[in-house]
Amino acid sequence: MKKIQIILIGKKSFIAFYIHKMLKKKIRIIHLNLENFMKMNLNRISKYNFVCNCAISKKYQLKVYKKENDLDLKIINKVKNLNIKYIFLSSRKVYKPGPNLRENSMIHPQDNYSKNKLITENLLKKYKPKKYIILRISNLIGTPIKNSRKVSKNFVDNFINFFKSKKKIKYKNYFKDFLSINQFTHIFLEILKKNITGTYNLSLGKKIFIKEMIKWLVKNNSNKFIAIDKFTNNDSFYLNNKKIEKKLNIQIKKKDLKRYCLHNFRII
Repeated sequence: MKKIQIILIGKKSFIAFYIHKMLKKKIRIIHLNLENFMKMNLNRISKYNFVCNCAISKKYQLKVYKKENDLDLKIINKVKNLNIKYIFLSSRKVYKPGPNLRENSMIHPQDNYSKNKLITENLLKKYKPKKYIILRISNLIGTPIKNSRKVSKNFVDNFINFFKSKKKIKYKNYFKDFLSINQFTHIFLEILKKNITGTYNLSLGKKIFIKEMIKWLVKNNSNKFIAIDKFTNNDSFYLNNKKIEKKLNIQIKKKDLKRYCLHNFRII
């Protein structure tokens, strides 16, 4: 197997932090910010197998698509003529909410963030045909990192804010699809090893009701969260992950997610 070498962009990114922390002793990783990457010469970049961007601009996340706000496009344009595979971190939000969403399910982005992710997916396929990996990622559960640069709040951020408040919190008990950051980094390593190509859902692939997730995160010792089981607008979803499980010959298990929540997750 060819030695795995990856350029990881996003010094203050939650995902990049954990990939670097957990994989740096197993593969060769250079972890840097976008500015320093753009200064790298092409000859040096060409020595790597993969490049993955974990940084994002606030305008890309919130506003209608413009090329100048697309950090991934800047990187893609720099490496498009190199024999290097691009790993694009997309979102499950490109789909309309619902159960068992497959990679070929109806695309229905409902906000600027998911619309922009879909545009970048298509640009990547155009500029790096057969040299891309698109990962449509579900909710990631992990202990937050200090000094991270947050563009938007995720499930964990909202949970921690509610946990620290003095009020009792009522929430709609939707089912969602979660994945621990430990599971994510393990799968990410297998993706690098197998050197796959294409678009994949990266998820647990099972329903997890928010009530169950909160129970794991608070270690069964909080009564401040009150579930509402009757609601009209349903934002429930889970992704079908069979494509990536088959491609990598792995099983993504609920018990590993639960173990992480109970024993590794910390509220900081």
